[in-house]
Amino acid sequence: MKNRKLGIIGGSGLYKMEGFEKTKWKKIITPWGKPSDEILIAKFEMEEICFIPRHSRGHKINPTNINFRANIDAMKQLGVTDIISVSAVGSLKEELEPGKFVIVDQFIDRTFSRAKTFFDDEIVAHVSMAKPTSSGLSDCCEAALKKLNINNQRNGTYVVMEGPQFSTLAESNLYRSWGADVIGMTNMPEAKLAREAEIRYCTVAMVTDYDCWHPDHDEVDVSMVIKTLMKNASNAQNMIKEVIKTFKDFSVEKDPANNCLDVAIITDPKLRTKKTIKKLKNIAGRVFK
Repeated sequence: MKNRKLGIIGGSGLYKMEGFEKTKWKKIITPWGKPSDEILIAKFEMEEICFIPRHSRGHKINPTNINFRANIDAMKQLGVTDIISVSAVGSLKEELEPGKFVIVDQFIDRTFSRAKTFFDDEIVAHVSMAKPTSSGLSDCCEAALKKLNINNQRNGTYVVMEGPQFSTLAESNLYRSWGADVIGMTNMPEAKLAREAEIRYCTVAMVTDYDCWHPDHDEVDVSMVIKTLMKNASNAQNMIKEVIKTFKDFSVEKDPANNCLDVAIITDPKLRTKKTIKKLKNIAGRVFK
């Protein structure tokens, strides 16, 4: 598959990328408003990558207020075809200790205050989310983590809560009863919007704490999280550099994001107005031609 380009979305603790060349921050305008920040365009190992700090540099945007649609639209405008999303999470299982990385393959979306689709006016689309992540990108991340000897688990279910408050004990125990692995506040609707934009997507979740279910960690506090975040951020940067070098070696020929809009748009073409087609041109321009 030709012309692949990697985008990185960095979560808590990952506000900038170190060791890259020809770096510049670029302002991108989208039909959905402002992205979280300017987009860092940089070169590494001859590959141009795009990076966006999800909470803005300095962590100024709370999870509910992230403009997920603008972030994904901006990536699409810059030609990004593959996204690695790095996210800080709490653990819902004893064996997923702080510092461990989880390559997520499923989500449970518990958010309720966010715009979750690009297709919310005039044109209706229903994309499949049965397999929300890219197995090819997941293979690549797993190989990178193994090479760097970073403790990791392949596959896991990520509960996405609204936040910004941490869970109650009852909620934490409920999510554990569902068999979920980790909990965080940021990867939905990001994964859904990436799918609508036909961008292949992979989440690597970095465990910072045990959620409050754990008898020895029954109150999560920010200082505890930040300590682990710093170590995780260093490991995440090393993983990303490895992924940049190798992501094109991993096949994504049968990825569920590929051309998924071909079978998703249900609205009669005669009812689409120029205004809406223009708004969706970055996301779905391919299928409107």
